[in-house]
Amino acid sequence: MSEKKYGPLVVEGKLADSERMKNDSNYLRGTIKEDLKNGLSGGFEGDNFLLIRFHGMYQQDDRDIRAERAEQKLEPRHAMMLRCRLPGGIITPKQWLDIDRFASEHTLYGSVRITNRQTFQFHGILKGDVKPAHQMLAHVGLDALATANDVNRNVLCTSNPVQSELHQQAYEWAKKISEHLLPKTSAYAEIWLDKEKVVTTDEEPILGKTYLPRKFKTSVVIPPLNDVDLHANDMNFIAIAQDGELIGFNVLVGGGLAMTHGDTATFPRLASEFGFIALKDTLAIAEAIVTTQRDWGNRTERKNAKTKYTLERVGVEAFKQEVERRSGVTFGDIQPYQFTHRGDQIGWLKGIDDRWHLTLFIENGRLIDLPNKPLKTGVAEIAKIHQGDFRLTANQNLIIAGVPEEEKSRVESIARAHGLISDEITSQRENSMACVSFPTCPLAMAEAERFLPEFVTQVEQIMSSHGVGHEHIVLRVTGCPNGCGRAMLAEVGLVGKALDRYNLHLGGNRIGTRIPRMYRENISSAEILSILDTLIGRWAKERGEQEGFGDYLIRSDVVKPVLNSAVDFYEVKEAV
Repeated sequence: MSEKKYGPLVVEGKLADSERMKNDSNYLRGTIKEDLKNGLSGGFEGDNFLLIRFHGMYQQDDRDIRAERAEQKLEPRHAMMLRCRLPGGIITPKQWLDIDRFASEHTLYGSVRITNRQTFQFHGILKGDVKPAHQMLAHVGLDALATANDVNRNVLCTSNPVQSELHQQAYEWAKKISEHLLPKTSAYAEIWLDKEKVVTTDEEPILGKTYLPRKFKTSVVIPPLNDVDLHANDMNFIAIAQDGELIGFNVLVGGGLAMTHGDTATFPRLASEFGFIALKDTLAIAEAIVTTQRDWGNRTERKNAKTKYTLERVGVEAFKQEVERRSGVTFGDIQPYQFTHRGDQIGWLKGIDDRWHLTLFIENGRLIDLPNKPLKTGVAEIAKIHQGDFRLTANQNLIIAGVPEEEKSRVESIARAHGLISDEITSQRENSMACVSFPTCPLAMAEAERFLPEFVTQVEQIMSSHGVGHEHIVLRVTGCPNGCGRAMLAEVGLVGKALDRYNLHLGGNRIGTRIPRMYRENISSAEILSILDTLIGRWAKERGEQEGFGDYLIRSDVVKPVLNSAVDFYEVKEAV
């Protein structure tokens, strides 16, 4: 039995095999170059299966046809999901057109998916098209480096198209944080862009030779809008402004939503307030938080390796003091801030710069051409004429930003003609979200993206029957407990266990600052709808003015609030 110190406490046990893989990878190179030449398999072999994640890809297969191919003695139809690095979600129309073209010509599904990590990803890239995908991104000034695995991933930033000056300042810091924390190895450029290695010695001064113990997520948030769900992230910078100018950040650490079914040592957690910092200290604090987690995080048990578990193990104050020691910065008192809204305001908004911004609702973020609804083509047509930028949101929507008054009607006409605007979309549908799940996610236990549209229709019918059809409930569905759909920050969260079986969680709030409690375990969608019918009926009759569904459930003692998820998350109250 080996043991290694990770800060004030000792984590005992044999290092996880992922640590061996990273150590042996030669700074993320592995044998990926050689594997690309292997035409006998459509997938990557050995350690490369995991190493490609550091390069922004997951190897997947179509689970709808997996059994059929097995019967034919064929390997699964391997293909890659590739995710772009896009801090703050801003992209130019010109870049978008190249991305659109690649999706049409080089992916199995022909779609572009906007993710709730405020970027886009391709699904169904065959092995022979992987290198061209990276080269296409490089050609338009983008990359896929560090959008997966044990690194700081795509940095989120509140979209906020209205307060343009403040948003621009916050967005610039999101970019700076992203660049500062990137892996320094040249493996990405060597493998995908055919660059020559120019130094003889690799070094990762921030991430270390074996990188982080687990994935790490960061956000920059502009109150009063919590559109990035800050409590889903390891590290958060809440923008504090004075007279419209950004003066610093409140720093919150240790949020995260993933858990494991049946393992009560895993749980979602809200981020903890550390304190206020001046702008000049942002990168030093970001680096110190990351390196503290690098050195103190659990490398023997990946299920308990994220920052939230480190804070629970060593204590918030000890972690905070170590960050101050490493950065040479002392946190000040938390500055006042308040969140009043979450989600995106669909439709037109006018900014303080007198430009217009159109937020398009993209159900599940999936841009694809459907019969009588050519969504992907519609976005491309807008890109051909738009002189501003596109902003992908952390709620899987798309903002056409910076539209001059004289172009408004033209942009809206294109959007309506292609099904990107519909007056039939309800507030409930706009506030519902799901992860990808089947058929491509290898971790999926239940349907999510394909399940959500019809499920929302049934919820809409229930709400209308109780006279609250104009209202909304924050509804999230995730196909497994890993948290990609952010169900653990919803008023109603469904977490998949098996086909048409979900754990039902209730009692989050509209602004995303409370974790919902499990109400019923392993039940069918029909049972869930029956429960919601009863509870929505009660809410409609008994709610206070402006009282959200989750707040009502807490007040009426249908569920008890989760106060400390490390202690009371798994206390289940039987259905009433």
